[in-house]
Amino acid sequence: MGSGLVSIVNNMSHDQTTVFIRALGKADYDEWLPLWKGYQTFYKANLSDEVTRESFRRMLDPAEPTFGALAFRGANAIGMVHWIFHRSNWSIGDYCYLQDLFVNEHSRGLGIGRLLIEHVYAEASKAGSSCVYWLTHETNKTAMLLYDRVADRSGFVQYKKSL
Repeated sequence: MGSGLVSIVNNMSHDQTTVFIRALGKADYDEWLPLWKGYQTFYKANLSDEVTRESFRRMLDPAEPTFGALAFRGANAIGMVHWIFHRSNWSIGDYCYLQDLFVNEHSRGLGIGRLLIEHVYAEASKAGSSCVYWLTHETNKTAMLLYDRVADRSGFVQYKKSL
């Protein structure tokens, strides 16, 4: 879908730093993979190479309802976000599930996570979605400080059964 160019203040040096967020492209696999692996490590997950390759392929397939974007500072990918559109019985417009959000360790605290969430908000709005939502683990307290500022906590508890 779209892309955006955003200027943010680097809290470490107070220098202006340009962050560019854009949709994943075929040539981005090598930039995306370390972020994807870092995300899995953070959540103590280890997905197979087959799942990794298929997930990336789906985000590039215009027939699939799943998308991804990378945040860059200079030539370096420093963050990633994935989202999925799906129907809802509670709305005419599709819902947008922000499934994965990750910023590399060295770029945290600079507002990159917020920019990636806002990117998904913009893409979901363009697509006519009525809602963007996501889950996080209850131990992810640092991220929840951001999430509580950019969205409303629903109060719902997730139940899951792997098949």
